[in-house]
Amino acid sequence: MRERIQATIITIGDELLIGQVIDTNSAFIAQKLNAVGVGVQQRIAVGDDAKSITNALDTAIQESQIVILTGGLGPTADDITKPLLNRYFGGKMVVDQASLDHIKYIFEQIHKRPMIERNLKQAEVPDVCEVLFNQSGTAPGMLFKKNDSLIFSLPGVPFEMQWLMSEKVLPIILDRFKLGVIAHRTLLTAGVGESFLAEQILDFEKNLPENIKLAYLPSYGMVRLRLTGNSDDAVSLNHQLDALFEQLKENIKEYLVTDKDEPLEVIVGRLLKDQNQTVSTAESCTGGYIGHLLSKHAGSSTFFTGSIVSYDNRIKTEFLDVPVRILKTVGAVSKEAVEQMAIAIRAKMNTDYGISVSGIMGPSGQTDEKPLGMVWIGVSNKEKVVSKVFYLRFDRQKNIEVTANQAINLLRLLIINKI
Repeated sequence: MRERIQATIITIGDELLIGQVIDTNSAFIAQKLNAVGVGVQQRIAVGDDAKSITNALDTAIQESQIVILTGGLGPTADDITKPLLNRYFGGKMVVDQASLDHIKYIFEQIHKRPMIERNLKQAEVPDVCEVLFNQSGTAPGMLFKKNDSLIFSLPGVPFEMQWLMSEKVLPIILDRFKLGVIAHRTLLTAGVGESFLAEQILDFEKNLPENIKLAYLPSYGMVRLRLTGNSDDAVSLNHQLDALFEQLKENIKEYLVTDKDEPLEVIVGRLLKDQNQTVSTAESCTGGYIGHLLSKHAGSSTFFTGSIVSYDNRIKTEFLDVPVRILKTVGAVSKEAVEQMAIAIRAKMNTDYGISVSGIMGPSGQTDEKPLGMVWIGVSNKEKVVSKVFYLRFDRQKNIEVTANQAINLLRLLIINKI
């Protein structure tokens, strides 16, 4: 019988707690663990405080067979993880010669400058750990063992952590444990809220086997549905998930965007490339964010030609042919304005499709007739132009992100002749 292994991820640093740095490390670690069949039981963020780190370790070791810490291994005074772990596991500090030689090489051969004593300290490790040589940086990783748990300490620098996780930590875990299998199936829906979806698939969810879980992942006006299964047998689990996934897709087919775990802009980009078609954007309230999404993936130059960011009304009139009378009568945030923008951008960029947006993102600029979060979106092709109004309720940045995704989805619907 394969083991059901659980992990705890502990991220260390005051900068994480105050939001100065976004924690991407724990997401990467969780994805890597999940891919080999390790479940993540909890993620804990603590500051550069010895008591907090110790308490987190005590809890994690009691509850998880695998504990992974990141952060606090640098050369500065606030990097307290290594001396704390030395005390916690009852060791003494010694120099790891391989790490020392590597650190000297980095400074002398790559940086072309001498080391200082502070950098040499990074080669010191507790004598009770197994050193995980860090080819990507100056702070070695460490492996400790207590009871039946493996405790890994990794640098907080993302590319160093990622190298150690992939090249050192995962091979050790795979060698130590007989792991079960965790597998996922994910789809994306649009045009329906999370609560309505839950009602739509209530019976499906109630009848799921004990080893299969359904998760709702709402984001940017869309909802991802993810089936997760656990088993000892990869073949039978995948057959089971495939059958259930087909049932799920059938239940929500009118809202289904894709049955793959991929961003909306990738889906639309593929549609355009498959048809050898192009798109351009005219953005008033999103500041080029739609163009950013469409162009962020490799190969986007084959379907995305460019944008006009038209915050000022003069740009709308001079470059997007919006008549002054429209701006004076119904205003820039209107059906008439975005439809003209969508038509003009397509013509001026000589593309098959045009996207336009104009709205009030906040935190000011509203009127009695046009509240905060009111956004008009237009899309056009040679045959027609379609527009839709949205009333968003988020802060400025979230409103921009939701608008961009709704605009790209409206384009998708036009491409597949659903509007």
